[in-house]
Amino acid sequence: MKPAIKRGLTTVLCTILVGLSLTSTGIGSETSPHSAVEMITVDGHTVPDIGPLPTVVPQPPGNLNYAAKLSLGKQLYFDGRLSKNNAISCAFCHNPVAGFADPNQTSVGVGGLRGGRQSPTVYNTAFNPFQFWDGRAGSLEEQAIGPIHNPVEMAETHEAVVPKIAKISGYKEEFQKVFGTGVSLQGIAEAIAAYERTIISTNSAFDKFVLGDQQAMGEDAQRGMALFKGKGRCILCHNDSNFTDNRFHNLGVPQVGPMKEDLGRYYVTRRERDKGAFKTPTLRSITESAPYMHDGAFKTLEEVIDFFDKGGNANPQLSPLMKPLGLAPQEKADLIAFLKALTGEPIPFEFPKLPE
Repeated sequence: MKPAIKRGLTTVLCTILVGLSLTSTGIGSETSPHSAVEMITVDGHTVPDIGPLPTVVPQPPGNLNYAAKLSLGKQLYFDGRLSKNNAISCAFCHNPVAGFADPNQTSVGVGGLRGGRQSPTVYNTAFNPFQFWDGRAGSLEEQAIGPIHNPVEMAETHEAVVPKIAKISGYKEEFQKVFGTGVSLQGIAEAIAAYERTIISTNSAFDKFVLGDQQAMGEDAQRGMALFKGKGRCILCHNDSNFTDNRFHNLGVPQVGPMKEDLGRYYVTRRERDKGAFKTPTLRSITESAPYMHDGAFKTLEEVIDFFDKGGNANPQLSPLMKPLGLAPQEKADLIAFLKALTGEPIPFEFPKLPE
């Protein structure tokens, strides 16, 4: 790993938010305490209550956003020339018209190779201290360049992609303007990450409701929110302002797709308790990013709720938070109504013109 990229792992969590506490976003270590937020206790477990996102998006001090960098990052995000066959871009698997995710169960890379995991949404990744389903990346900068050298994804090498992009005169000029240097792997990482930090799902019906607009959510969604925070136990993992505890849990999700076995977080920590554990995803704009779970096992939210209602699938590392819920059909419908109320306002979007 390049030293500058490695520095991003330690600086990404250091942003000072004016008038806000980062602890309110749940950003920190896997075991960091929450403070400065209201807490809620469900079945003996105390977690941060859900609420609106902070009004300021965290930025690492070493990679602040500004217009020229965002423009460059957006171009790189949509440029297939980062891949070996010049066809697979970041947007290929994190598509803005599919909730910045992939509508396929698992994504297809260079040469038609299919990965074993569902591409997670880019929505609100700026608030995540860990990236990828297994949390192997500690910053968006590190995440941004990971797929480039993954043989099942973009199948390029970090050593080859820099001179390749540097041969494009438009990029050469832009890197000089943005960074004052030639094309570099660090610059590619910082520009893409800066753009990804602008992809925020917020101002949903839920946000408007909790900020005082009592007409923003219907009665069914309001009942669903009560279930979410009570009988449904959803808040035990999907909590705080981004609807995620940023931790890793084994839910007993059925293994489907090309991988016969996926041990998730275990590959990173090598801890027995982490076998089959995957990162809790945000639920913001969840209706836009089907299918669901790390392997895309479920096509609909109805299937997801049925799975949780049964308490998951038993296995030695199953999270103790998983238990049968006994939800009635109307309760399931109310939960769906609440999840729909988490859809953020549309993000204005235009495909960028790529440099030549």
